[in-house]
Amino acid sequence: MTVTQARGRVVSRTPVGDYHHLVIAVEGIAEHTRPGHFVALAVGGADSGMLLRRAFSIYRTSTTGRYGPTVEVVFAAHGKGTRWMADLAPEDEIDVVGPMGRPFALPKEKVACILVGGGYGSAPMFSLASALRERGSSAHFVLGAATTPRLFGVLEANRVGSSVHVTTEDGSTGTRGRVTDVLEGLVDDVEAAVVYACGPMGMLRAVADLAEDAGAWSQCVVEESMACGVGVCMTCVLPVEGEDGLVRMVRSCVEGPVFRGDRVRWDAVGTIPPGTLGAPR
Repeated sequence: MTVTQARGRVVSRTPVGDYHHLVIAVEGIAEHTRPGHFVALAVGGADSGMLLRRAFSIYRTSTTGRYGPTVEVVFAAHGKGTRWMADLAPEDEIDVVGPMGRPFALPKEKVACILVGGGYGSAPMFSLASALRERGSSAHFVLGAATTPRLFGVLEANRVGSSVHVTTEDGSTGTRGRVTDVLEGLVDDVEAAVVYACGPMGMLRAVADLAEDAGAWSQCVVEESMACGVGVCMTCVLPVEGEDGLVRMVRSCVEGPVFRGDRVRWDAVGTIPPGTLGAPR
């Protein structure tokens, strides 16, 4: 995979509900991006003391257009770095590294797939849906959030999805409850072979467990904090069981961020579980 570091130029930053949609004109990234890849953005400007980048799933890319190749991300202004990003304006410069990480694996056969997005975790699902449908597979969306302003991409899901189901915890849009409240029935209804998910870790665990119980294969984009994004700092490790049955601490940024849901030791995330290969005994 070709990874590029380049100076990008902000094309636009648009508020979308509780989030921000950022479009960056940057060379050398869009043409190598596959669904599930991410970019790492330098924040704070040239004289910033914020040395660590921020990692974001790639929402969309374009290789041609008025501004040249572009990369788009969606973010919430939670911390100091993302609040700086929320003040970006057209023509501002930003340092970008990407595409990075391991993308989604696509089924070789034409099968039914469900794409689950929690909040702005739905961002990487739209390019995935297009890729699945180009291969003849169906792409059924389940989008959930606590409230309506925290949903992202419902209209786009209606455009690219085979069906769309929406949940909000306060019942302001769609079904009151969580994504898993509609997912179980949907897996059976469409006879889903694969469930893709991106969102909070608790949601990923629930989705992976539900998919496994239903006999479907799951792939989850984990939300571990990535300090460097290139596999050096080891801050994003989590326990994952390999095909040999051994649990290893692997890096979300390099070996992930997409993992098989049944391989992640969800109950032990944030720890080094007993029996992990190489751990102290």
